Amino acid sequence: MQTMEQVIRHHCTLNDADCEWLTQLVDEWSLLADLAFADLILWVPDADDNVFWACAQVRPTTGPTSLEDDVVGEEIAYDPEHLVTEAYLSREICRTSGNKLHAGIPVDVEAIPIVSGDQVLGVVEMHTNQMGVRAPGALEDAYLEAAQVLAGMVHRHQFPLGGDRRVPWVSPRVGDGMMRVSRSGLIVYASPNALSAYRRLGLTSDLYGEDFVAVTRGLLRERAPVERPLAAALVGGSAELDLETDSANVRLRVLPLTSADGADGLLVMCRDTTELRRRERQLVTKDATIREIHHRVKNNLQTVAALLRLQARRISSPEAKGALNDAMKRVAAIAVVHEILSQAFDSAVKFDDVADRLLRMVGDVAATGGKVRMVREGSFGYVPADVATSLSLVLTEVCQNAVEHGLRDQSGEVLVRPLQEDGELVVEVTNYGEPLPDGFTITSSTSLGLSIVSTLVADLGGTFALATDGDGATTATVRVPLI
Repeated sequence: MQTMEQVIRHHCTLNDADCEWLTQLVDEWSLLADLAFADLILWVPDADDNVFWACAQVRPTTGPTSLEDDVVGEEIAYDPEHLVTEAYLSREICRTSGNKLHAGIPVDVEAIPIVSGDQVLGVVEMHTNQMGVRAPGALEDAYLEAAQVLAGMVHRHQFPLGGDRRVPWVSPRVGDGMMRVSRSGLIVYASPNALSAYRRLGLTSDLYGEDFVAVTRGLLRERAPVERPLAAALVGGSAELDLETDSANVRLRVLPLTSADGADGLLVMCRDTTELRRRERQLVTKDATIREIHHRVKNNLQTVAALLRLQARRISSPEAKGALNDAMKRVAAIAVVHEILSQAFDSAVKFDDVADRLLRMVGDVAATGGKVRMVREGSFGYVPADVATSLSLVLTEVCQNAVEHGLRDQSGEVLVRPLQEDGELVVEVTNYGEPLPDGFTITSSTSLGLSIVSTLVADLGGTFALATDGDGATTATVRVPLI
């Protein structure tokens, strides 16, 4: 199925500003679909304005759908009797005179042209399933009345409004709770869910006939930071704000409505977010706790590394001193990972930061003579946190091996080339120092460092290879799956 962007790009001559407006409309139009209990289709004119293309579609969450199939990418071609064509040419909202059958279901259809100056940007077609329509009542009447006001705003190019954009996972929807506020600021309708949300905030009276701003302020016990955007919502664009008391949290979405005569009050949706905010606070607490744990682990590892360094200085045996220094560097490498995790804990680590610190450490410590440059070309990208610790040890050992056994006492360069491809991280570490001895194999090597690398890479489900090519370049290649 084609996307909205693809349909507009391939068939339309709309400018960037008009395309952006239509994109914002589609971002917000689920409100109209829910209020009208209707499926919506956005038709845009072709370069030949006798042809229209369906570029977006949405179904209501408040009622049954009337369109079982997706129609995005379909066209209306040279049909002057089609309601979309009629609305486009007349620049007026057009409706069917009665229920027409669609796949055996009686459906009401309404076509709303989006008029911007002397241009019609597109037509929103509304399909309402009359077979499954809800029995009329105060709530249904309030929904449909608000839908007609909103349809008029779409027609006059006044919706979507400026201001706060909808946040899909937290913004209130119509079914969460809805209120209509008159031009004078009085609440003329409140759905049962809206009343329940305000009851949780501490309301003891009814909402009908109350001043919206006054009754809301009265529940917040002089919480000044909330009062300013609440009052501003009466005259500004759409606004979202959180109401918080000791017992509950409620999120409001306030949309100023307009009619052909001017301001027409407010449409207010409200959602009880008490449980959502409680879980968010728990997650924040857990996140802070995990970061603190990583911070303490890092401090402990750095202490261990410092103790190993002190011990190495007091030992005269070169072999023992070298073993302690190697152990110190391995502990320090693990500490670097925990330091990164303590700053921004996540399920994945931006490993470039870790690698750059490790390369500086290896370059400073491993070189016994000459000047060594550690160069990274390319990016490690994001690495899963459970892979990062092992990978840091692998990178440290491979780079240290390149300096100590490849460059030895010479000056030179160690080149690290990381690359992610097809769900796999490939790291090549190259030096132009001493080549590998004839007949060398990793399995026959007695090096503890290479044994550590082989074991860790195998545990990660990867592969490790070490070879010298015809140009004298010795390259260690590590492949690790990331998914």
